Amino acid sequence: MDTTGKPLRAHAARNRDSLITAARDAFEAGELDIRIEEIARRAKVGVGTLYRHFATREALIEAVYRQRVEDLCGTAPRLLAELTPYDALSTFLRQLIAHSAASQGMAVALEAVMNTGSPVFTQTRAEMIDAIATIMTAAATAGEIRTDVTPETVFQAMGGICTGHDRPGWEDGAQSVARLLLDGLREPTPR
Repeated sequence: MDTTGKPLRAHAARNRDSLITAARDAFEAGELDIRIEEIARRAKVGVGTLYRHFATREALIEAVYRQRVEDLCGTAPRLLAELTPYDALSTFLRQLIAHSAASQGMAVALEAVMNTGSPVFTQTRAEMIDAIATIMTAAATAGEIRTDVTPETVFQAMGGICTGHDRPGWEDGAQSVARLLLDGLREPTPR
């Protein structure tokens, strides 16, 4: 979709996707000061094409982040089709930690977006909670997890787990705490 909400033609959609991919690769590699011109060059498009799709650097950063969240949330249905609901939830939470680790390279760039008052964080938070809710509903229906914990609580707990992503070795600790969270979600077996 373009900035007016109209669907993009195939060529324009490919250009937009190439720009997002080039920016995403650069940000995840820690190239936070990469120039717009270099992103356009790597995407094999002109700078004018970049600006037709993204009016500002922040708009490009926002699009990269939005796509990363959509990619993450898009795994929920596939996980439910391939795994038990509990295992799907476990895998999704591990992916959420990996998402946070990959976002470390984008953290500084995302701060610029935060300062613009962009709604992207509210929207992507809702998408992640919806993905967690879908999996938790299936797990609760299967009797694999308790029903008194909300997806919002699980998301909030995961947010707390992932806040230390700038410290060395945090990911191993985050995985351990996520396992503890999952154990706490398990439906207790009758005595």
